[in-house]
Amino acid sequence: MRKIGLIGGMSWLSTRTYYEHINKLVQARAGQRHSAPMLIESLDFEGMARLSGSDEWAHAAEVLSASAQRLEAAGATALLIGANSMHKVYDQVAARVGVPIIHIAECVAARMAADGVKKAALIGTRNVMTESFYRQKLIARDIELLPPEMQFVDTLDRIIYDELLLGKATRQSERELKTILTNLDQDGAEAVVLGCTELEMVVDVDANVLPVYDCTRIHAEAAVDWIMGEG
Repeated sequence: MRKIGLIGGMSWLSTRTYYEHINKLVQARAGQRHSAPMLIESLDFEGMARLSGSDEWAHAAEVLSASAQRLEAAGATALLIGANSMHKVYDQVAARVGVPIIHIAECVAARMAADGVKKAALIGTRNVMTESFYRQKLIARDIELLPPEMQFVDTLDRIIYDELLLGKATRQSERELKTILTNLDQDGAEAVVLGCTELEMVVDVDANVLPVYDCTRIHAEAAVDWIMGEG
């Protein structure tokens, strides 16, 4: 099996989810006594949440690039950035290492295209929902995306940053997500992309009004394809 590196800590809850998904998938494919050969660098998320200005994003790119270089030097043959929002600096980070970085949105887009999804909604943090860096990967696969509704953007940003990243999953947030997904269904979405790892804390991925594409599960599956020599 090939060793993979994970840039984590954004948040540590997300990193835990990646570790669990990847190891369960390796066990399923290789046998119950196997575990994933992984290198994990858990960064301090303080100072990298709710970034806005170009200087802040440039700093984030430097932090992630340095992490990627350390993981490559330690023997990782491919890398994951364990946060949807941080894929805004994917190109800068990828340019600083010689090993591939598996892009989360490309994995999700490929899965949706294979399933024949033509119209979808994307939910996540404000920058994931409103900026082009994530959305363009889906659009490139001829998947039409509903425009972000600012009411939903504000609600989701608050739930993610003020609750989920702190490990809180309230019944009120679960109800608000159900309302959002019901509205997206009524707006014509055929599926919804969970563009934030922590959203699975308040969204039932396997039983919902719409098919839910869990970005973290799909990203983890692509990671295991690589580990097993299939990617």
